[in-house]
Amino acid sequence: MILGFNIGFLEIGWVDIIDIFLFAILLYQVYKLMKGSVAIKVFLGFLVLYLIYLMVKAAEMELISNVLGQFMGVGVLAAIILFQQEIRKFLLLLGRTSIFNEGNLFDNFKSIWSSKGNYQKADVTPLIEAAKTLGGTNTGALIVISKNSELKFFAESGDRLDAVISKRLLMAIFNKYSPLHDGAVIIYNNKIIAARCILPVTEREVPAQFGLRHRAGIGMSENTDALVVAVSEETGQISTMRNGTIFHNLSTQELRKAINEYLYEDAKETTSTDNVLKKAKQEGSTKKEEPKKKEEAKKEQPNSPVKESAKAS
Repeated sequence: MILGFNIGFLEIGWVDIIDIFLFAILLYQVYKLMKGSVAIKVFLGFLVLYLIYLMVKAAEMELISNVLGQFMGVGVLAAIILFQQEIRKFLLLLGRTSIFNEGNLFDNFKSIWSSKGNYQKADVTPLIEAAKTLGGTNTGALIVISKNSELKFFAESGDRLDAVISKRLLMAIFNKYSPLHDGAVIIYNNKIIAARCILPVTEREVPAQFGLRHRAGIGMSENTDALVVAVSEETGQISTMRNGTIFHNLSTQELRKAINEYLYEDAKETTSTDNVLKKAKQEGSTKKEEPKKKEEAKKEQPNSPVKESAKAS
């Protein structure tokens, strides 16, 4: 082991520091998954029970320590049963990265290291106009926008369409008398992939003003890297959900901004880095030119009075 430093009688190496750092990141991710859900209360209850077991064992109470000891002996299995939803979300969080998207694995690795991605210009105007009209008539709607995959697992739960996005089509789908209005619409690659799709409902505590439609949108944003747009049937207000966070009562301009930021955030990052590199190159070139200009100015200064005296004579 490569020795880092000593703390008293402890020898701490760099491998130990990396191990502690990675374990801290893992604990933080687990906390983010449990935050705001019932699982955090179950975890605290399990922790209190474990502390009671340590106290009882230290006090040498044999009967209750044996009972709690048997329970702690199968603690791993109990944790898997109690936190199966959180474990599933954690595995989904790992699996929804861009490396494991649909397609060739080599191409996905290549797209990560490439400086520029292939972004198609998406026409979001029909979607925004449809959301505005649906909100004006208090017609409920749930739209899932994906930029990485077509979400086959959720698309197969509904009816396949593969249709170009249009305002009239979205209005027809979410019409109260339409057989496709009950469920969500999935949009990918500027197309409506499927309608009447079933989405997972979040298990977190959500304010009472949000109904089942918003709960399903939040659950979908927790399980996938998608942007969900919801139109309330009661108030007609437009909301967006992403990564488990809801943005409520948006205007059409704010909705357009949210969709564009979601679709082109990677492109903005690459262009911003390119701009930084260009500025750095320009500043470097200007700094190189400044000393040359100063040297030329110094060479011209001693000659100028001689020329003036010659003119005076």
